[in-house]
Amino acid sequence: MSVGEVAGLIAACALLILVGLLAYPILKLGKVLDETRIMVKGVSDSSVPLLGEVTTTVATTNAQLAKVDTITDNATTVTTNAAALMSLFSATAGGPLVKAAAFTYGVRRALGENQRRDVSRRVKDEMKAERKARKR
Repeated sequence: MSVGEVAGLIAACALLILVGLLAYPILKLGKVLDETRIMVKGVSDSSVPLLGEVTTTVATTNAQLAKVDTITDNATTVTTNAAALMSLFSATAGGPLVKAAAFTYGVRRALGENQRRDVSRRVKDEMKAERKARKR
């Protein structure tokens, strides 16, 4: 065996050792990739039914929103009608009612003034009578 053959043999052994050392991480990487593939498949399998449920939920929500929209439209109509009724009532009966309320307020106030004056006069008269009685 010549020196070249020995060097070739050493190089071949070194290459064999290097391939052996690199084979272990490559096998581990292959197992990791297999686990990743299995995990992605599981996520995919569980996502499809979940997307179906989301689609159903969105459809149900849209139906409920359509009902709420109808209710809102009806409430708007009722509010408009109530406002129109109040405007009509205040235009027809509001003026006379305000006048009647003002009249009754004036009558009550006038009657109250007379009663206060009468009470005030009586109190003053009684106080004068008491003063005169004390002076005697």
